[in-house]
Amino acid sequence: MQEKGLLIVLSGPSGVGKGTVRKEIFSHPDTKFEYSVSATTRPPREGEVQGVDYFFKSRADFEELIQQDKLLEYAEYVGNYYGTPVDYVRETLDAGKDVFLEIEVQGAIQVRKKFPEGLFIFLAPPSLSELKNRIVTRGTETEDLIYNRMKTAREEIEMMDLYDYVVENDRVEIACERIKAIVVAEHCRRERVQHRYKKMLEVD
Repeated sequence: MQEKGLLIVLSGPSGVGKGTVRKEIFSHPDTKFEYSVSATTRPPREGEVQGVDYFFKSRADFEELIQQDKLLEYAEYVGNYYGTPVDYVRETLDAGKDVFLEIEVQGAIQVRKKFPEGLFIFLAPPSLSELKNRIVTRGTETEDLIYNRMKTAREEIEMMDLYDYVVENDRVEIACERIKAIVVAEHCRRERVQHRYKKMLEVD
């Protein structure tokens, strides 16, 4: 019987570096995860590519996906929608491949309800002051938006207990190594593998 893939959900407050960590993980040729590209209504940032970083959609198109129940999760965050197309995720997991989601905290909560067997990793900042510094350094946010993001970040850090693991993003390379180690450990979890070994005990 084909062992299903593992749904890996990386989440955390805005500005913590989720996209940077995900890009670092996928820059290595030995990475076997399938990246599930999210859809969003926010405009592309400099260097972001349609269909690679996100599927950039109009608000009307996104709301049509919601109506058709074509999203595993979605959330409206600071005035923009974010969501995960569901068909790709289910098909890839059924094929035995791990799917990597990099999503906002509100979206991760929805996925937890639909895929409780998933692996949920919270990417945490070293401190709130460092988180604010990273958001300001982007140079894309107004003062009001920075205030709103920090307020939301505090609320999201409070929701850390909904996750299985917490990885601090102090240095990107170390955070990536920890995430990969967690995935290896999850694949060795007894509940996932015991059926294979019990087959050894079966006698014709």
